[in-house]
Amino acid sequence: MPDGLLAITFVVAAGVSLAASSVLVSRLERVGARFGLTEGLLGMVAALAADAPEITTAVTALIGHRARIGAGVIIGSNVFNLAALLGFAAVVAGRIALHRRVIALEGAVALPIASVCLVVVVGALPPAVGLALVSAVLVPYLVVLGLPGERLGRLGMPPAWARWLAGAVAEEELELEPAIHPPRGRLSDVVAAAAAVLVVVAASVAMEQTASTLGTREAVPEIVIGALVLAGVTSLPNAVAAIYLARRGRGTATLSTAMNSNALNVAAGLLLPATIVGLGPASGSGTLVAAWYLGLTAFALGLAYHGRGLARGPGLLILCAYASFVGVLLATAYPSRSGVLVSIAVPAALGLALASGPRLVRSGDSLVEGWSIGRVWILALALSSLIAAVDAILGHHIILIGLLVVGPCCALLTGRWAETASAGAWAVALAVLVGIPDGIWGTSTHLILLAAVVIVSLVSTSSAAIVQRRR
Repeated sequence: MPDGLLAITFVVAAGVSLAASSVLVSRLERVGARFGLTEGLLGMVAALAADAPEITTAVTALIGHRARIGAGVIIGSNVFNLAALLGFAAVVAGRIALHRRVIALEGAVALPIASVCLVVVVGALPPAVGLALVSAVLVPYLVVLGLPGERLGRLGMPPAWARWLAGAVAEEELELEPAIHPPRGRLSDVVAAAAAVLVVVAASVAMEQTASTLGTREAVPEIVIGALVLAGVTSLPNAVAAIYLARRGRGTATLSTAMNSNALNVAAGLLLPATIVGLGPASGSGTLVAAWYLGLTAFALGLAYHGRGLARGPGLLILCAYASFVGVLLATAYPSRSGVLVSIAVPAALGLALASGPRLVRSGDSLVEGWSIGRVWILALALSSLIAAVDAILGHHIILIGLLVVGPCCALLTGRWAETASAGAWAVALAVLVGIPDGIWGTSTHLILLAAVVIVSLVSTSSAAIVQRRR
């Protein structure tokens, strides 16, 4: 089949798969309402239905022994979900308000699952053991969502725990109720859902096969096809739904959609099929994607918990992290062009931060007379990014990673620990990234330089916290 026809087939299959998944979501919600599912379980059902394209695509790739595509679709979709469902949604909505108990509950599920995913991809655990560990986290969570609050105390847990969980679930369902309000389903909804499943499966199979064929012909690495192309396309329904909820002030529903989708992706799209057909040997690119999934999950939850939600500034930081992820992945997949890719990705990520100007950080004066906090903070990011871009362009001839400490040291002049910490995190991410074009990634030299940037960032953040408390 000619490349042009393959490309057209891919686009058509993607459109059909996404349209059928939206039908599947609405029909399954109605069927769930018919059986009296709680709002929390209805949200899980909706997340599972919306995940149908990426799960089916990943399973097809794993069965076809294209493990890098299969794992890339699932884990890349999860990274994309965090960027689109939380980062971009916060930028569009202006702010996603969240209850801290809900964030803690979602984090207690999301972080262990992301950690197990990384350990399995590295090859330290077999997929069957990983699936058992994820089930040990996910099943109790589903039980908590499905039981009324007054019945949680009957599970034998301490009364204080039962009250806390009941409160967190109640806060989550309070926002899910207006977001998910299906009528009671009928037999026609069951038939429509079954038909939608068949369409999603057929379209997703066609999408995966055409993408892998095109990738092979054009010498595109499988991890790029899976973690960037297919992951982004198959995750669009979740992204659209999250933006819709965020713009209507349904922050908890937005967070629940992102975290539940990611948890189900790992369980049903990666670990379950890998237990049956195997995952294959670990690859550096797969490990990299899994590590970014865990790191970005912790980063997004930390920002949300600290700020009782996500405003435009933290949302842009999440988008910057995703832009860095894309740059790292492309630089790993195309090592001969890594300097060019990094030098493009870093300014692009910084541009997202600069686009919002002073709104990124709180107003007020910095320790530099006549300079605002936002101005000093942006200067800190710009200096780190400039050093990283120059280092990437020069390649292995000159290594400038050590100079990245300029970023957190400059941010210390804001007199605010949060801004200093974010600038330090940016410098550390760049230090990891530019190790690829420098030709020292993962070596003892790279680890020593990276440790120096981490230490300076921690010291700068601690110093800023002391200054902020005394001011």
